[in-house]
Amino acid sequence: MGKDNQPKHRQAVRDLRRRAAVRQPYERLLIVCEGEKTEPQYLREIQQAYRLATAHVQVLHSQIGTEPLQVLEYALAVFKEGDRAHGVHPGEFDRIVVVFDRDQHLTYHAALAKAAAQSGRLRNDNRVAVPVDVVASVPCFELWLLLHFEDVHAPLHRHEALARLKVHLPNYEKGGGGHWVATQDLLGEATQRAQRLAGITTAHDGTQPYTAMHELVLRLVHLKD
Repeated sequence: MGKDNQPKHRQAVRDLRRRAAVRQPYERLLIVCEGEKTEPQYLREIQQAYRLATAHVQVLHSQIGTEPLQVLEYALAVFKEGDRAHGVHPGEFDRIVVVFDRDQHLTYHAALAKAAAQSGRLRNDNRVAVPVDVVASVPCFELWLLLHFEDVHAPLHRHEALARLKVHLPNYEKGGGGHWVATQDLLGEATQRAQRLAGITTAHDGTQPYTAMHELVLRLVHLKD
């Protein structure tokens, strides 16, 4: 039977599926970071290296504060309402990722709990449930970069993490660029070290060294797979 003789609603469904297949060759991620420069810049460098279109990967920083709960609330608001300045339309993502540090934040544990409660409750423009992932680092993002060069076994303050990182990257500055290029060759070692830490503790502990950055980085690296 020819196309013109098919029931209109069936043909409409087929057309919608074909358009979706063309528009969404890989998962669409909304990533919102606590930091304004360091983490977004690092993630955008990966995005550029792997040619991940901004239509599928949007990396933003929280516009309403750096507390973890504010980062999460901003991410949820962008997903629901869109962001005209960045060309983001409501509900056009398959996954929400929030990136923040433990540091001394007062709402760290509250943000973990709320993210878990919200995960899967929102629906995107394809009416599919959207996970909310937390990528936390204890004490801070610099731990992830430090793991490219050495093991970390004991709790450390963010100042110590930064000092130890500068032994390996003397020119490292928060807010600077080039951190992906400087560390990408050691991604395998960093991932193994981060996985070992994740086998000992979780983000919910909040005192032992921990990071889930390897999960996000590997998701980006293999997104087109």
